Amino acid sequence: MLDLVIDARPAALSPGFEVKRILPYRLRRMLGPFIFMDHAGPVQLAPERLPTLDVLPHPHIGLSTVSYLFGGQVTHRDSLGVEQIIRPGEVNWMTAGSGIAHSERFEDPAALAGGQLEMVQTWVALPEADEETAPAFTNYQPQQLPVFTDAGVWMRLIAGDAFGLKNDVKTHSPLFYVHTVLQPGARFGLPRGYPERGVYVAKGLVEVSGRTYGPGQLLVFTPGLDPVLVAREASTLMLLGGEPLGERFIWWNFVSSRKERIEQAKADWQAGRILLPPNDNHEFVPLPPDKTRPAGSGSPAPQALS
Repeated sequence: MLDLVIDARPAALSPGFEVKRILPYRLRRMLGPFIFMDHAGPVQLAPERLPTLDVLPHPHIGLSTVSYLFGGQVTHRDSLGVEQIIRPGEVNWMTAGSGIAHSERFEDPAALAGGQLEMVQTWVALPEADEETAPAFTNYQPQQLPVFTDAGVWMRLIAGDAFGLKNDVKTHSPLFYVHTVLQPGARFGLPRGYPERGVYVAKGLVEVSGRTYGPGQLLVFTPGLDPVLVAREASTLMLLGGEPLGERFIWWNFVSSRKERIEQAKADWQAGRILLPPNDNHEFVPLPPDKTRPAGSGSPAPQALS
């Protein structure tokens, strides 16, 4: 029933800011179109150390970044001129396409109060036909994201189509992404109709086929089977998956179906052809040393949270 269990690994995004990295993984490059997943927080830092969390302007191509918060807030700025504060229950969906640069700043000391700053960010690879689409950014408010409740179950559809729920979040391929909260004893299944499906345990404990799984574990399920998850305590889950897109190469913050396109993106960033955010252009992340070919796990660690 379970193809694989992926344990999150620590990854440092900036001095003093360590996240749990789930995807990519050496035995599982992607889950549906999802090619990257980070879980940051809860962050326990003194307010004066807030600037150490900032992720400076950096580039992307060939993907959409998806930011979703459990607590706190983050300020997004990008080369389209967008400046957007994201708060819990909202979705920031940024499509890089042919190229975009953005920063993520932690500018509100209150966001650290009580260790409430916590977020999950993913990358969704684009189909080949859309890899060079024009960059775009949209913030979706909670009222645009349908919520379903049942006995012991609460869930919000972040994107895609699942359990009969749909929303207006623009995606480029069939997928599902759902924030789910289960009370102790609640039983829950997965959306049907997708060949690749997984559950990330952000908090709590869930049982599948007599075995228990906890925080920081991504459960990848065998296609065609319909597992039942049982919450052994109050649990927060992220359900994700969809249709596979085929092979993708990933190097640093670049994703593409073609290695040569990643080489071009490296040159573009180094030459300044990917513009910086106009309202955050005094510093940026330089291109890392090129020690590997575009592949994935051996490539320089992504600078973005997502």
